[in-house]
Amino acid sequence: MDAGEPGPREVRDDAWLLRAHASGDPHAFAELVRRHRDRLWAVALRTLGDREEAADALQDALLSAFRAAGNFRGDSAVTTWLHRIVVNACLDRARRRQARPTVPLPETDITPAPATDRDTAMDVQQALQQIPAEQRAALVLVDVQGYAVAEAAAMLGVAEGTIKSRCARGRARLALLLGHLRNPVDGARVPSPDGRAKADIPTASGKEGGA
Repeated sequence: MDAGEPGPREVRDDAWLLRAHASGDPHAFAELVRRHRDRLWAVALRTLGDREEAADALQDALLSAFRAAGNFRGDSAVTTWLHRIVVNACLDRARRRQARPTVPLPETDITPAPATDRDTAMDVQQALQQIPAEQRAALVLVDVQGYAVAEAAAMLGVAEGTIKSRCARGRARLALLLGHLRNPVDGARVPSPDGRAKADIPTASGKEGGA
């Protein structure tokens, strides 16, 4: 096998696994997916806001990665490459969905309920689906998943300035959509869709909360 078998003390890192898969190892890609599936799934779910759509997008992305492994040039980390494929699959689905007529949410999703963390998380997730797909993807990577701007830029294949601009515009749109959740104090934050992490939104003065 061209990838070569690692020595007893060598770690089978992501790059080695991808090379091994490209060389015919029947188990290498499954190990690579096992390592990164949780984060890739989280990105797909937050970006699309629908479990079935996210599952389909992730499946499409992993199939594309499986087939394209031999073309990986090592210009970025394998995890960055995987994220880029997943995000692109999600954006393709999001664009197709935006071109279709809007389907009303089930009644259970819009019935008034007590103001709990779960309700707030649902509000944030629904608001995310109302902003442009490119802005949503940038916000999910930076504000929800916690990736650095440089990492998000590499994952999306755009300049860092583009990520900053998309995040700023996305936060501004979220600020309008989630005004009822905002703390009147400048620098307020709202929970991200998982109900735990925090996503910054602009303050009333137009400045972004957080760093």
